[in-house]
Amino acid sequence: MFLGIDIGTSSVKAIVTDGVTLVASATAPLTSQSPHPGWSEQDPSTWWNATKSALHELNTLASLSEITAVGLSGQMHGAVLLDKDHTVLRPAILWNDSRSTAACAQLRASLPGIGEIAGVLPLPGFTAPKLMWVRDHEPDVHAQIAHVLLPKDYVGLRLHGSLATDRSDAAGTLWLDQAARDWSAIVASESATDTAWLPQLFDGHEVVGTVTETAANETGIPRGIPVVAGGGDAATGAVSLGATEAGRGFISLGTSGQLFVAGDAYSPNPAKFVHAFAHTVPDRWYQMAAMLNGARPIAWLADQLGIAEAEVVALAETADPARAPIFLPYLTGERSPHGDPNIRAGFFGLEDATDRAGLCRAVVEAISFTFADAAESFGDTINDLPHLAAIGGGSKSPFLLQLIANATGKRIGRAAGSDAGPALGAARLAACGTGALALSDLGATPAISDWFDPERSDLTTTRLARYRALYRALQPLA
Repeated sequence: MFLGIDIGTSSVKAIVTDGVTLVASATAPLTSQSPHPGWSEQDPSTWWNATKSALHELNTLASLSEITAVGLSGQMHGAVLLDKDHTVLRPAILWNDSRSTAACAQLRASLPGIGEIAGVLPLPGFTAPKLMWVRDHEPDVHAQIAHVLLPKDYVGLRLHGSLATDRSDAAGTLWLDQAARDWSAIVASESATDTAWLPQLFDGHEVVGTVTETAANETGIPRGIPVVAGGGDAATGAVSLGATEAGRGFISLGTSGQLFVAGDAYSPNPAKFVHAFAHTVPDRWYQMAAMLNGARPIAWLADQLGIAEAEVVALAETADPARAPIFLPYLTGERSPHGDPNIRAGFFGLEDATDRAGLCRAVVEAISFTFADAAESFGDTINDLPHLAAIGGGSKSPFLLQLIANATGKRIGRAAGSDAGPALGAARLAACGTGALALSDLGATPAISDWFDPERSDLTTTRLARYRALYRALQPLA
């Protein structure tokens, strides 16, 4: 049996699988803090506590004593700063934090070719400019840094005691030379980072340590069980779908959103903010459009209305789409395809007759429009893909998946067990690391349980055009 742990933004998910079939799963919630506008932080200790909570629940559903290997997945880009004793120096700065905008401009000026090295132009969500911000605004903290980890790798440190990461998560820092699949000394130097602070690099299926006695006592995982490097959530989500081979693509609907296409060569396209990153498996890369808001606007509106997220979607289905306002979903700025950390969300077209259902329709529809923008940013790259698989919590909604199919013009297939996503991919990497699966087995694709064929209408075309025009009109005000 294999354990996959995914350190998300809103929850930690832990699953047990036999290498192919999901046996059991459990989650524990997480919260983020925003002490100043544009800031997004989490205390790394909460990841570890949530991991333990999820594992204790999981142990009631499937005995952890039968686990033979562990794989890790996690939210990308977060800056976890440690001193020489591995003590956390400050709250982790997350992927949707926009405080380091000025540092990104400095990086672009000092390294005009950084997009070709790092696979994307500097944006404040990435890790490297966060270190520059800490240098400039918290010099006492910067002076104590001895190690920099990513979120899943901090949980890995607590599990096995080693400082390690995989190449797909490293890809999201800006410090990785994507073509060479190794740390870039020049990017590190230009971003206030000593390469000695950076963890050792591995492929996702490689064993990086074993569960310590302390971690075994805290989690219930047997001592000495091997832990593989795993991957960033985009790459482990790909592994869960067999998207390790060229020509396969999917969409992910979590707190953030991704449109991901696997490849066997490094193909940067920085001008469109399409990320070209190293995959978690050897000799593979991928292109990805990354949307900061994903399905998050649904949760936001649910909080404002005091209802469940499922009720937001249910109300959206009842609304007259022709009378619904247009919503820009940029609660935390946007990455792909705009590269605009300053844009913010808003409704346009509210009228006296607008009701809760109309607001819900606008928000759910806007998520589909972000994927339309993402698909357009790829150009011809995705034209030959037969379909896009869907994973993540948002994929539970048939209504949302149909809207995405309509807006993108692409056939969407919901994979069986789609909500397991990155945690399942991490477990498959664990199985590969112990020899239970071969690397070639990671290319196996799951069955599609539901298909959503595009039904493009004049109304969809008109509303998408208004959505795009609204962004262009408001962007100068941001």
